[in-house]
Amino acid sequence: MTVAHILATKGRDVVTIQPHRTLAEAARLLAERRIGAVVVAGADRTVLGILSERDIVRMLAAHGASVLDDPVSRHMTSKVMMCSPSSDINEVMGMMTEGRFRHLPVIEDGKLAGIVSIGDVVKHRLAEIEAEHRAMREYITMA
Repeated sequence: MTVAHILATKGRDVVTIQPHRTLAEAARLLAERRIGAVVVAGADRTVLGILSERDIVRMLAAHGASVLDDPVSRHMTSKVMMCSPSSDINEVMGMMTEGRFRHLPVIEDGKLAGIVSIGDVVKHRLAEIEAEHRAMREYITMA
């Protein structure tokens, strides 16, 4: 299965924020949308970085509440791992596990085309395993 299968089910909408916005604005956006990360993108939908709830909490712990006035660009992860719609789900799971992150922007023709979370990947992988299990049971009962 590929990332395209996940995007076909969940859609390609991605919540983004501009790099000059503040961490406070990013935190509000994450809370309002009930998401764990926001992609920092340019007006042309190029990925500049990513900012997670964990990033914000770590900055608050290290620097105090004044950090909420800082621009997102100062604290975002700028070396973002990305995938394409044709990326294999097992590959994506490996990237997330090895890199210890939970959100992966999907890039197509150099532009943001979606995002997958570890929850999306696990959900689709479990559905795939269940379908294989069902097929195996049907095969055994038919034999």
